[in-house]
Amino acid sequence: MKALTCEYHQNLLGTDLPIPRFTWQIQSDKRNTYQKAYRIQVTKINNNFKNPFWDSGKIESNQSLHVSYEGEAVSPRTRYFYRVKIWDNFNRESEWSTIQWWETGLLNKDNWVAKWITPNPNFFDPKSKPISMLRTTFQAQREIQSARIYTTAAGVYELYLNGKKVGEDLLAPGWTSYTHRHQYQTYDVTDMISDGKNGIGVMIADGWYKGELTWLSKREIYGSERAFLFQLHIQFTDGSEQVIISDNSWKSSTGPILLSEFYEGEMYDARLEKDHWTTSDFNDSEWIETEEFPLPFDQLVAQENWPTRVTEVLYPKEIIKTPSGETVIDMGQNMVGRVRMKLNLPAGRHIKLYHAEVLDKEGNFYTGNLRKANQRVEYISKGTAEESYAPYFSFQGFRYVKVEGLSEVDEQTLLSSFVGEVMHSDMNVTGEFTSSSELVNKLYKNIVWGQRGNFLDVPTDCPQRDERLGWTGDAQIFIRTAAFNYNVAPFFTKWLHDLKSDQTTNGTVPFVVPNALGDYISSMWGDKNYTSSAWGDAATICPWIIYQCYGDKRLLEEQYPSMKAWVDYIRAQGANEYLWNTGFHFGDWLALDSEENSYFGATPEHLVATAYYAHSTRILRDAARVLDKMDDEHRYNELLTGIINEFRKTFIAKNGRMITQTQTSNILPLIFNLVEGDTQKQIANDLNQLVVKNDFHLNTGFVGTPYLCIALSENGYHKTALRLLLQETYPSWLYSVKKGATTIWEHWDGIKEDGSFWSDDMNSYNHYAYGAIGEWLFRYIAGIDLGKGEIAYKKITIQPRISDYGLNSANASLESPYGNIRSSWQVDQNQVLVEVEIPVNTMADIILPGAQVMYISEGGGELNERPEIRVSSYDSENVTCTVGSGIYTFSYKKTNSLVTN
Repeated sequence: MKALTCEYHQNLLGTDLPIPRFTWQIQSDKRNTYQKAYRIQVTKINNNFKNPFWDSGKIESNQSLHVSYEGEAVSPRTRYFYRVKIWDNFNRESEWSTIQWWETGLLNKDNWVAKWITPNPNFFDPKSKPISMLRTTFQAQREIQSARIYTTAAGVYELYLNGKKVGEDLLAPGWTSYTHRHQYQTYDVTDMISDGKNGIGVMIADGWYKGELTWLSKREIYGSERAFLFQLHIQFTDGSEQVIISDNSWKSSTGPILLSEFYEGEMYDARLEKDHWTTSDFNDSEWIETEEFPLPFDQLVAQENWPTRVTEVLYPKEIIKTPSGETVIDMGQNMVGRVRMKLNLPAGRHIKLYHAEVLDKEGNFYTGNLRKANQRVEYISKGTAEESYAPYFSFQGFRYVKVEGLSEVDEQTLLSSFVGEVMHSDMNVTGEFTSSSELVNKLYKNIVWGQRGNFLDVPTDCPQRDERLGWTGDAQIFIRTAAFNYNVAPFFTKWLHDLKSDQTTNGTVPFVVPNALGDYISSMWGDKNYTSSAWGDAATICPWIIYQCYGDKRLLEEQYPSMKAWVDYIRAQGANEYLWNTGFHFGDWLALDSEENSYFGATPEHLVATAYYAHSTRILRDAARVLDKMDDEHRYNELLTGIINEFRKTFIAKNGRMITQTQTSNILPLIFNLVEGDTQKQIANDLNQLVVKNDFHLNTGFVGTPYLCIALSENGYHKTALRLLLQETYPSWLYSVKKGATTIWEHWDGIKEDGSFWSDDMNSYNHYAYGAIGEWLFRYIAGIDLGKGEIAYKKITIQPRISDYGLNSANASLESPYGNIRSSWQVDQNQVLVEVEIPVNTMADIILPGAQVMYISEGGGELNERPEIRVSSYDSENVTCTVGSGIYTFSYKKTNSLVTN
């Protein structure tokens, strides 16, 4: 066995879940292997399972995902070790797995004995810019067995113990709806505590809690003062315990970080450093005692999301001297994170770094699209040995860095003195995609980089300008692609819990989560509920996609009241319960079929709203079925029927065509199953004709683009979808690639043919929404998909759409919950080669296009010589082989039917 996890983590440290779940993957040297039974054991003492804390016994089941712990109630601050063995269909009993563990956090508010503390406001103005530094010391009383810190901040913090940083996390505790949910972190510091006296220090900045957010320059959204909470439990070998807590005995000061904001950047004066301030022997006699601060404990929850960390280091590609005389470092990649510098400098040297995504058409440094965000980092040197610095509490979105203050430094020294540290939520990579087209391969890399840059604790729209908010529309549009690229289950679990928290009592879902905009939309656009179709629908779509991709039924159950509240809210709007034809909507945002310089597409907003209303209702009905809520299933099935009928009467003409002929108006009824029969064929034909007449260019916006190629491929026009993908002129996916993009743009014409820019107001060059084409690359080009009606890839469909047009090979893999799935195909002259890997404990239908049964070979032998492969169906276009786990290599001659339209 391999990949034994608890709640998606190997060795999960600090969870408040009372009933954790276990998942494992199985390896086998035989094809068609599946699990027949399992056994789980849990103990509190490593390597001692003679008297386990819980033993499931042998359970006859093929379940290997999310198997719930069923032992006695767990205790706080306790490590539990577990192992698993399985029996397979070949009557083989596995060895016990390697031992893994999970460890509980504090579990509930009653186990907090620490006090929230804040710098004394009589000495430190809470509105002042310099970040806060707090410290204390303690004496370790005996020989240490283990030590854990439980800590968080109102703000963002970095913690130090005896001069060393605790953990690798950045910008902890992350961004949540703090008034409802405030994460705390757990750290194992057993090896960091010294015998005798120890020193603790923490730096706290405003962060999302009270720093500047949104283009409205809002501050103190969640609170007016920084605060800190800390609890250290030391277990000694004699069984006794010592607890160190935050209280008013801690002292505070300021130091070298004079300012640190997400939009503004950071200013650091190294001359103000307090050397060794986190050690035990530092003289803090001039520091000021802190005060206890009345923040609640009810909202505290253990870390749910992957932590934000530096995940990669990029080295500069070149130094550019711009026409206007600027010195600019080109990192070669639009990235999100920070620049680290290492230089030998005289004392007092003032260095300024400015960050930007692109150069203008003259080749000069361009920051217009940042709006009010300065993205400036300033450093004043101390003048000692080589100084190393990177911002602590700020991150930037950039490819280019303008350097001021180092005019005498030669280019080679500059190249060797700066690196880019890439920051994002430290998710596990799960997907890879390549093809015979280098441009398409570059597009896929841009999609991945866009996700990395914008999945920094929340799914932000953009990482550079004065925004960086968790827009709900962007998240739901991209979530299926996101789940191919990375394991995003913990990421969206945390974010969806915040969505539920910020949802209003009448069911409305704000545009952004966490809701930093508040009632701004109401004041600007007059909608008292500040919500929109396709944006608020994240409440239903996101938990459903996580359930489909990961089999996470618990999250679906947790979010079900939120999903239901959203659909019921829509139903209550207007006079007709089956139409959503009231209120403000973004519609097909940024579509190109609108008036010049308009943000709103030409597709009627109420058509979009009603289509999404049907989609969310269908999801809610299906979720009710999964959760055995039969009355709700019946109720929402009736509602869905009414919405579909009303949609057809309102938006489809008697001739079976959409009343508005835009690409998006034809996409939505196809994707959301609102039409059937001849009407479906007519609308699909209309969509195809709209694309063909536009010379195989798209003109869709945020709503239509994710589904455009899917709608075409699903309805007999895959060749048109391929031509769209491979289109290189504006507007298209590859246009930006040809223009040198290294991430996904917000606008199809973010940089125009003549090198000029779209409007500065909204022109991000790292905006992942249009990267949703990644789902189509995996599902339709490589052909990796969920089996119909299946979840978590228990039953897999491998159906590569192989065509003579444009591509002659593709290769994709997905680390699914059960293990690696791979689909690879290539066409070489008259031969088609398809290679497939199916993980243990799953099955797959492999659909071979253009094949004839008698001419298929597998692994070099005749297909009929492979009893483990069942030909389940065939016709003039496809042969379907049903298989179990294993690696399969099919080869057959190409036929005319291989070429799809």
